[in-house]
Amino acid sequence: MEDIVVGLDIGTTKTCAVIGFENENRQIEIAGVGVAMSRGLKNGNIVNIDSTVLAIEKAIETAEAMALQEVASVYAGMSGDHIQGQNSRGIVAITNKSRTIKDFEVKKVIEAAQAVVIPVDREIIHVLSTDFAVDGQWGIDDPIGMSGVRLESEVHIVTASSTSIQNLLKSIGKAGYQCEDIVFNPLASAEAVLSKEEKELGVVLIDIGGGTTDIIVYLNGGVVFSSVLKVGGIHVTNDISEGLKCPIDAAEIIKKKHGCTAIDLVDPAEVIEVPSVGGRPPRNLFRQELTQIIEPRMTEIMDMVDHELQKSGKKDRLRAGVVLTGGGSMIDGCVEVAEKIFRIPVKIGIPEDLAGLVNEVSTPQFSNGVGLLKYGIRLNRFKDGARFKNNKVTMMSRIKKWFEEYL
Repeated sequence: MEDIVVGLDIGTTKTCAVIGFENENRQIEIAGVGVAMSRGLKNGNIVNIDSTVLAIEKAIETAEAMALQEVASVYAGMSGDHIQGQNSRGIVAITNKSRTIKDFEVKKVIEAAQAVVIPVDREIIHVLSTDFAVDGQWGIDDPIGMSGVRLESEVHIVTASSTSIQNLLKSIGKAGYQCEDIVFNPLASAEAVLSKEEKELGVVLIDIGGGTTDIIVYLNGGVVFSSVLKVGGIHVTNDISEGLKCPIDAAEIIKKKHGCTAIDLVDPAEVIEVPSVGGRPPRNLFRQELTQIIEPRMTEIMDMVDHELQKSGKKDRLRAGVVLTGGGSMIDGCVEVAEKIFRIPVKIGIPEDLAGLVNEVSTPQFSNGVGLLKYGIRLNRFKDGARFKNNKVTMMSRIKKWFEEYL
């Protein structure tokens, strides 16, 4: 088998491992998938390392058995309300005799742009170049070879809590694996479900996970805004559990099987069966009553996202609209509710352009795991064949990787 890569999505409600490789046709081939219930996270943050370790072990071992391969390291996703995104600009003078912009000046201006003050308890996990300007002319994708006296760059910087990073690395290490890199979840999901054309036109990806809703906005091919909301699918499940007076596990099943976010889409006569507690027999319920519990929470989530988009100042430029993904987007009616609130086209994003075990991952809940796999495979192309060697990727290597991608 070709050199394998593992994407590890450690979520609030589930941990997912996806094993794959790039085949001879340069397609991403899925070789193994493993899923385990997560018990050690809250709102995307690790609160119990031992429980997180058990979930990692189970997910990867299941994927290994399916792929008939043992793995040594992973590309891990990260979310949580501790993650913050910000834009920054840098400027350098072109001082060589010919006034021609070269590789050195581009790297230097990106370094200048990311030279922002970061609190001691935070670390930069991504520096994403989005746009260049030569002598004040913005909108330049590749300035190398152009003439000018001043080069500017705008970058999007993503930072995370140092403690959260260390807890993630510790959990993966205790499970017996090495962490190749940590990737912001919606950045990974975008690898799986967004096209290059969508990123160029302007698109927002909304990844509704178990404990968080992650937002990332692309314009002209680059990231211009990101945000994390501390609300997700588990909050819908909790509402159902409380409203119907049923166990959490039963509420999750009810949500997945009968949930809907828009009461107009439900037949008033439709009846569902709801489990009871304490040995009591199940009871019947009109499905619209369930929808009346779900709709306010999902509307609230979309309203919160819309507020973030308004704050970004980019909403009016999203010509490719909205892409919903993540397990929370699988509830019936999500697209209709989102279109009502955002007033722009909305679609569900699922992993595409895959080979191998395609059916195993062709749902929104696997977008992050598949995206981490694609991310790792793409970065491995720049490693000159060296696989799984460094536990910590330095900031300059991250800059170099993204510089190579966007140029």
